[in-house]
Amino acid sequence: MSKTIALISPTTGKTLVERQTLGIEDARAAVARARAAQPGWAALPLDERVARIRAGIAALNAMKDAIVPELADQMGRPIRYGGEFGGVNERADHMMKIAAQALAPTMVEDSDHFAREIRREPVGVVFVIAPWNYPFLTAVNTVVPALVAGNAVVLKHASQTLLAGERLAEALHRGGVPADIMQNVVLDHETTEALIAGRSFGFVNFTGSVAGGRAIERAAAGTFTATGLELGGKDPGYVRADADLDAAVDGLMDGAMFNSGQCCCGIERIYVHESLFDAFVAKAADWVNAQRLGNPHDPDTTMGPMAHRRFADLVRAQVAEAVAQGARPLIDPAHFPADDGGAYLAPQVLVDVTHDMRVMREESFGPVVGIMPVRDDAEAIRLMNDCDYGLTASIWTADADAAARIGSRLETGTVYMNRCDYLDPALCWTGCKDTGRGAALSGLGYLAVTRPKSYHLKKVTK
Repeated sequence: MSKTIALISPTTGKTLVERQTLGIEDARAAVARARAAQPGWAALPLDERVARIRAGIAALNAMKDAIVPELADQMGRPIRYGGEFGGVNERADHMMKIAAQALAPTMVEDSDHFAREIRREPVGVVFVIAPWNYPFLTAVNTVVPALVAGNAVVLKHASQTLLAGERLAEALHRGGVPADIMQNVVLDHETTEALIAGRSFGFVNFTGSVAGGRAIERAAAGTFTATGLELGGKDPGYVRADADLDAAVDGLMDGAMFNSGQCCCGIERIYVHESLFDAFVAKAADWVNAQRLGNPHDPDTTMGPMAHRRFADLVRAQVAEAVAQGARPLIDPAHFPADDGGAYLAPQVLVDVTHDMRVMREESFGPVVGIMPVRDDAEAIRLMNDCDYGLTASIWTADADAAARIGSRLETGTVYMNRCDYLDPALCWTGCKDTGRGAALSGLGYLAVTRPKSYHLKKVTK
């Protein structure tokens, strides 16, 4: 039985759109259409598939004037940032550019006696469950390589960004990707889990919470369905004594506050060498106080509302609890009058924090960061690793050898030096611990959406 999903805009607090979910039989029928159409799509030459997908990305770019304000209404990102098109284009272009090499057979022998090789073949139907915080970027990470490799894709977008899924499917259809090959569906949790448990897909990619990842794993248990899970994060930054202070402040605070802190690889905790601590903290507070919280449709707004009031309330609770435990807030909320106690939330910087506080251990996913002084690299490494998550870590230093040495001891998926909160499509996007498992982007990203198939051909000789 279908249900109604209402998208409540954090910008206005009012219903933006409503959509009906698919019942289980209609959902199974959608998957069946995808499965039936997939062999024909896979039979097209690789260059033809790439050309159609490239045309679809171009069609998405042509929708920019409509999509940017839609994002502001759906999840609160200010229009001044122009949507996600730079990253979408960079990631899609790279994955299409490396496709021929990444999908090329591995030739073991081609002699008069034997032909032996390993080929990569599509897994069939790929299920992408996308999040709301970067609704196009995160979906493209898997949708593009899956289609390029010859799979059909079923996309279920977050209820907070229903229009993003519709836009992506519409654009790819305009580019020439068949409707049954790229399907955007609206599903509730029960139907989603039933489809996975019914072995409907060759691969399931989920970006979201740890609890959501556990639900996906439970649904897939016993089906042997491959899953890729990008879950929570509590990404740290470390400022060494030899760091460029101004660059570190600007980079790390942007990493902490951009998108109202709602970034998978956003900076949520910072460790600063004690010799730079006071100066860093003062500059960090000034940086935050220079931001403008307000309506995301205003070009002067640098921070919009959080995507939902309940997300803002979680951050408020973490901050209040930390302050009650002795943390000191550096930002006066009165400096941000747009904070309405709802989805609009003033940013905050906390000092005198410890790892006994939730705000330094549990994911905040909002505009708050705690800053601690450290004596040396060893203490920074210990604190950076003292976390259940491991997505990225950022080291600010003039010594590349030191950054590499520190990075080798960090439990994380990506190590940055003198930058943060960026995803390089030529490098593998992955994590460890409760951040999940799997690999997206780079050549390794094609491994999840294909399976190896070996050919051992003995030639007849006279």
